[in-house]
Amino acid sequence: MPDNKKKPNPIDIHVGGRIRLRRNMLGMSQEKLGESLGITFQQIQKYEKGTNRVGASRLQAIASILEVPVSFFFEDAPGGNPQGLAEESSTTYVVDFLSSTEGLRLNRAFVRISDPKVRSKIIDLVRALADDE
Repeated sequence: MPDNKKKPNPIDIHVGGRIRLRRNMLGMSQEKLGESLGITFQQIQKYEKGTNRVGASRLQAIASILEVPVSFFFEDAPGGNPQGLAEESSTTYVVDFLSSTEGLRLNRAFVRISDPKVRSKIIDLVRALADDE
């Protein structure tokens, strides 16, 4: 029997992943985002997996709640760059890192540093440590 299930559109998967990324960056639960939108956390799960497509008005509301422009959800979307898969894999690496426990902890701590000079010095330190390996 053939599998008639429709696969999610790559753009829907990307947008969902960006919703999950930003929600995690803010330390917000699926339940909290769902409550803010008047929907269930299961619906948020479906958006984040790309199983359900996010409508324009709902995406605008999500952007407002997550404090980002709507364009944030489409940054590095598949099909928007001539390099194709090479760029997509590097984007996946970044999203995977920022979705990890270490990545989230590092990002949350880093964004709380308000002094741009201190931020710059931390970046220099991390680069120097990485070069030593």
